[in-house]
Amino acid sequence: MSLQNVQERPETLKKMLVKDWSGMQKFVTEGQHLELTAITKEQSGSYECIASNDISSPDVRIVQVTVNYPPFISKARGTGTRVGQKGILQCEASAVPRADFEWYKEDRRLFNGLNGVKIENQGKQSMLVFFNVSEQDYGNYTCVAMNTMGMTNASIILYGPGAIHDVNGAAAATRCSSYLFSSVMLLQLLKF
Repeated sequence: MSLQNVQERPETLKKMLVKDWSGMQKFVTEGQHLELTAITKEQSGSYECIASNDISSPDVRIVQVTVNYPPFISKARGTGTRVGQKGILQCEASAVPRADFEWYKEDRRLFNGLNGVKIENQGKQSMLVFFNVSEQDYGNYTCVAMNTMGMTNASIILYGPGAIHDVNGAAAATRCSSYLFSSVMLLQLLKF
């Protein structure tokens, strides 16, 4: 990424100071350019460019830098729920642009309002809500998060009372279906 200070008389520019307000990093450069190489998502934010010379008062501009990156699932939580009760599976993904979510049980995509489930997407979080859990609802679900930069998935378990689960709330021996991930990836590629 390159920031450039454009003015009528570039020869009068002495230095350009750029401040990143998120981490308060300062960059001082001679001339009209500041180049950030190998930029990361942590470098997103507002940058203040101050151009000064000996002729006039400093010129100050704010530049908003947005770094796009593929989804990263930061939270995937299963739950134990009794038959007849409400159950919620949660999936949270950080991404720019914001991730779209899809839910699967085994290799079958789930849709909002069908088969007694509701999909609620709120910002970077998606929830799969079961209003009246049945025995057939128990099992392995896959949350897929995707944007134009890429996609990722996480396996989440809806389990019943007495199921063996680890400290993270997931049922034992949970594995994501590589077949499902490959199928979803192929479908997404065909969309473009």
